[in-house]
Amino acid sequence: MQLGIKPLPEALAIAKELDLDLVEVAPMANPPVCRIMDFGKFKFDEAQRAKESRRKTVHVGIKEMKYRPKIGPGDFDTKTRQVAKFLGEGHKVKITIMFRGREVYHPEHGKRILDRIAEQMEGIAKVEAEPKLDNRNMIMVLAPDKRARQAAQSREKAQQRTDKPGATASPEAVADPAAGNGASEAPASPPEGNGSAPAAGQSNGVSEVAASAEEG
Repeated sequence: MQLGIKPLPEALAIAKELDLDLVEVAPMANPPVCRIMDFGKFKFDEAQRAKESRRKTVHVGIKEMKYRPKIGPGDFDTKTRQVAKFLGEGHKVKITIMFRGREVYHPEHGKRILDRIAEQMEGIAKVEAEPKLDNRNMIMVLAPDKRARQAAQSREKAQQRTDKPGATASPEAVADPAAGNGASEAPASPPEGNGSAPAAGQSNGVSEVAASAEEG
């Protein structure tokens, strides 16, 4: 509810009568804009929103999956599925082939495994670091490829629509380019304050403020 331009003492009196706070939200406006609100509740809600935002943040890191040159088909499939899961979660994955004894003299066996993994991850990941020998290990790094994953998902959806029985294109479904989208842009509203500001009760030489009361 807009209260209009009020002298500062009157705005403070209104806030006190409502047992609320007079908070300056746009100090650079002329006159400064204030809001009558429960400042303690406002700060609590703001902290809760920040906490929820941090909880939903995905912490992207680098995972590692280790293979052996003589790995069996079952273990290979299990580990590779886990690699795909890591990539789907947005993590980079370091693939390590561990050589033992004389296996290090046949790096082509490790390279063959890395090539198989890269081939199976095609469409969801890209090779960020090519395979290279590091002492008795061979290392390759995969990174999520968002564009390739989105393209693959689009192809799958298109294929699913094509595979549906009786799915035929209707001539009425063709959009008329002359029709336009009919959407009109609403005029931009003037920006409000960006968060909390010091309570206007502190003297700052302003004699009048534009006050509004928070409903509810």
